[in-house]
Amino acid sequence: MVTTLIKTGCCGFPLPKVEYAERFPVAEVQQTFYEPPRISTLQRWRALVPADFEFTLKAWQLITHTDKSPTFRRLKTKLTPSQLEQCGSFQISPTVLWAWERTRACAEALSARYVLFQCPARFICTPTNIDQMRGFFNTIERHGLAFLWEPRGDWPEDRVLSLCLELNLVHVVDPFVARVTTSGLIYFRLHGGRNFKQVFTGAELQQVAGLIPAGRPACVMFNNINMLNDATRFQAEQFR
Repeated sequence: MVTTLIKTGCCGFPLPKVEYAERFPVAEVQQTFYEPPRISTLQRWRALVPADFEFTLKAWQLITHTDKSPTFRRLKTKLTPSQLEQCGSFQISPTVLWAWERTRACAEALSARYVLFQCPARFICTPTNIDQMRGFFNTIERHGLAFLWEPRGDWPEDRVLSLCLELNLVHVVDPFVARVTTSGLIYFRLHGGRNFKQVFTGAELQQVAGLIPAGRPACVMFNNINMLNDATRFQAEQFR
């Protein structure tokens, strides 16, 4: 296995950013999902870390989640009832398109290459949802960004693969829950089971590494409560 192609990081910052960037090569920004920070704040984050440090970020929840999602409790932007109805499920609406432009501006401020669209479990494989995905991804400007898609509802593997190929998306999975279908970049998000409480064993970390074919680039991102320790252990094994 070509271990230098595997980047290890965390979903969020369990350490101050300067210290974190001394230990890991990549971080997934979570704030952009709940409530995007000011552009000046993100530019300051970019300036704190080395030029080769990589930010990925989650798209604003207004694109993927409806206002019924519990994550909207952390939304600070005040939306009208009409705007709230326009949120979620990739629908082509003024609110969703505005949320995409805000997300894109965040990616630009961070010099990020990858934007993650994480869908709620209730976003399942239906003709309406597929049509709305097609409409969204065929409408927005990518500005050179690569798009990552994490479906968490009921989606057959063959349908996930066909949509990813059609819409030029990278399939993102928790490797303990689903199998990646696309070629190219592997992007794993290890959620740590219910309530994010799982502490991964050495054998489980080796299992994750074994799922990455030789020569294939990968980001292995830890999203559990024990993310700092688990990411540190996983990365150390890659450089032994």
